[in-house]
Amino acid sequence: MKARRGMVAAVLAAAALVLSACAGLPASGPVNPGLAAGDDAFSPEFLFRPDEPQPGATPEQIVDGFVRAGSGPGPAANWDVARMFLAPSIRETWNPEASVTIDLPDARTTVSPTEGAVALSLVAVATVDQAGAYQPAEAGATQLSFRLAQQDNGEWRITEAPDGVVVDRDVFANVFHRYSLMYFDPTWQFLVPDVRWFPTTNAATRISKALVNGAPSPWLLDSVRNAFPEGVSLARPSVPLESGVAQVALSADALLIEPATLDRMQTQLTASLATAGVSRALMSVASAPLEAEPVSTRSTRVTGPPLVLTDEGFGFLAGDELTQIPGLSAAMANVTPAAIQVATDRDFAAVRLTDGTVARVPATNGIAVVDVRAGLVNPSADPFGYIWSVPRDQPSAVTVFSVDGQQFPIADAWPGATQIVAMAVSRDGARVAALLVAGDRTEVRVAGIVRGDDNRPLRIGDPVPLGALPGAGSGLAWLDDVSLGVLTARPEGPLFTEQLVGGPSATIEAPLGAASIAGATSISSVRLRAEDGSLYVKRGANWQRTAGGILVLATQQGSPQ
Repeated sequence: MKARRGMVAAVLAAAALVLSACAGLPASGPVNPGLAAGDDAFSPEFLFRPDEPQPGATPEQIVDGFVRAGSGPGPAANWDVARMFLAPSIRETWNPEASVTIDLPDARTTVSPTEGAVALSLVAVATVDQAGAYQPAEAGATQLSFRLAQQDNGEWRITEAPDGVVVDRDVFANVFHRYSLMYFDPTWQFLVPDVRWFPTTNAATRISKALVNGAPSPWLLDSVRNAFPEGVSLARPSVPLESGVAQVALSADALLIEPATLDRMQTQLTASLATAGVSRALMSVASAPLEAEPVSTRSTRVTGPPLVLTDEGFGFLAGDELTQIPGLSAAMANVTPAAIQVATDRDFAAVRLTDGTVARVPATNGIAVVDVRAGLVNPSADPFGYIWSVPRDQPSAVTVFSVDGQQFPIADAWPGATQIVAMAVSRDGARVAALLVAGDRTEVRVAGIVRGDDNRPLRIGDPVPLGALPGAGSGLAWLDDVSLGVLTARPEGPLFTEQLVGGPSATIEAPLGAASIAGATSISSVRLRAEDGSLYVKRGANWQRTAGGILVLATQQGSPQ
């Protein structure tokens, strides 16, 4: 038994080293290419087998062993070791996939207040529900209750246990992986990711099942479209990979679907499975392939040099050379910007001027001040030409401004917040994020955007908290489609947090004086401007100063097609 425990400890130590080297869970980066034929997408490099129940174990030891066994080998073997700790009466009815509680390592304690009862105390950092949605947990201890009984052989076994598993935070990334279910925005132009966490085994099956049989996360439900009709479902319980191609068998109702919808279904399926390393998918009904091809979608990538305002003008800075944007750079010379966000097609910019007002600066004539309220935060431009603006001390007073100058209030935005530091619309126009103060907490929240005619924003859905921040908020930007960059200020120096929308965050120190932030889908995904005009880019875990004299670091909502 000692030898086995030694081997388990060694493997766990190796896991900790691997995880620490990764500096947290991945929260950004390009889609991985497809795997070679026959490879198992995102297979764990190793699996540890926890100890089985030991003869003479006490009730506390049985519960402790059961909880530890929830981490592995897990779904690969239907949590067979964990089930050994259960009495026959609940061995088959216990549902390990009901939820995941992610807790701090070495913070678990067990007590037995009465014979046959055990209470497990732990510190949860997050939960993952049955649909794979990640939710940060409120700080504080959580208690789980168990009942046990001695079996005919005198050994204690669990007779009552909560469904779901508890997984150590440092082991979670070996058992579960981040995937994105891809939905369309209401205009069928953009793909919008909905991040889910599934066990690393049978990823293609879990993704396909969630996409075809399931629904978008509740906070996104009214902001995206699913091409898969409600009457269509998976015809088989699994999605096998044959020569690297996911074989997705659908119910007979799929035969009645029009070609345009089939193509959109193929688009969602291909893009979703790509996050598991599967490059192709074949839809079929009763073994007969369905003819479908992925449709073209609008890109949300931001590539190339940073977009800045200097004494020489406004444009893309590469080395010492500034490349201007036709029309827009000339128009920017006619205003005094404090913050700039450039629209996808670079035909206009949403600008906060140095006098505090918000203006629309088009690439052609017609600069217009659209919001003159006091204390406005930096504005945001969405893909459909609307400018979003809100006063810092009135988080619920969000207003959007159309191209023709009309203004429309967004009712009841950001409930419970007392102050808003920053607000940013995603590049697909389906989501909006905010850096808020609520009580004594600074936190990031995200909400879906509900649109009406002419793609006009009508309201935002119920905001989802992504996590509290270690300091006073000072800046927010979308880095890519699934992650946000956040700047916070502390007396000892600023911090940069990379926050996954639907996942954990990772925080590192930022350069001294860091004051504004912009994101890009390139090697240097994060760009910071310091108060002295220095420009920094993030390369790996380090910051590199690349330029000086930057008056404004602009953010971009994409690149022209």
